[in-house]
Amino acid sequence: MPSRSSIGARITLAVAASLGPCAGLALAGEPENPGWRMPHDVSTAGWRTDWLINITFLFITILFAIMVGWMLLACVRFGAKREAAHDYGDSRRAIFLTIATAMAIFVTVDGNLFVNSTRDLEEVVWNFKIPQSDPNAVRIEINAHQWAWDARYAGPDGKFNTADDVVTLDDVRIPIDTPVIVQMGAVDVIHCLYLPNFRIKQDVVPGMITRTWFQAKETGEFEIACAQHCGANHYKMRGLLRVLSRAEYDAWLAAASNNSERAYDSADEDAHWGWEWREI
Repeated sequence: MPSRSSIGARITLAVAASLGPCAGLALAGEPENPGWRMPHDVSTAGWRTDWLINITFLFITILFAIMVGWMLLACVRFGAKREAAHDYGDSRRAIFLTIATAMAIFVTVDGNLFVNSTRDLEEVVWNFKIPQSDPNAVRIEINAHQWAWDARYAGPDGKFNTADDVVTLDDVRIPIDTPVIVQMGAVDVIHCLYLPNFRIKQDVVPGMITRTWFQAKETGEFEIACAQHCGANHYKMRGLLRVLSRAEYDAWLAAASNNSERAYDSADEDAHWGWEWREI
């Protein structure tokens, strides 16, 4: 049975061919310079978000083409030389056609969004059994505050908030082809961890721990942003996420953990913001 992505691609290409260049905007291959288009997807599950956006854009384009055609037909058929017949639209036939049309549009566009987004949430986004079942999964605690992202990795002892932890500022490093589980807390206001290239956006709320997970399929450097207005310097809350090879990541983590252990200061309470990892 064809996958959802392959079925969507066939439908999209078929309708785009009939509608012309306008519909094709959502279907074109990845350009060298994306411009106004979405950032390049480097996550294993990002295609799900892109598929929903593209198919919704296609549906809206079809509706737009139908409405424009309908208006042009009305202009041609009912010009100045032909008097229009007035109708209050309260007949059973008119009411039925109106409801049927509205329901068809609602079920097609909103129904597709609801069904597939709910499926994506249950199968991937909220399904933490996937990363937790991988013994190589990386666990990171992120502390959001005005205006930076603090990241904490457990050291060789496997426990958070101990002497061998690796703590970074606006710098998150992960290995390729490995699930990454992130737990987040905020110390002041609501923030939102936004990774455009991973199609990840998760609020970080004071007084609670929120979670997300993702997996990179390409190496490189990608932006970390905050998607909630968190104060006057909100624009400064930017970080860098580096996707490394597994060997590079392991070497960096080992070296950083050794440095952290040598520089550990038990009296520096502000540096001990980590929490005990909370499994779901």
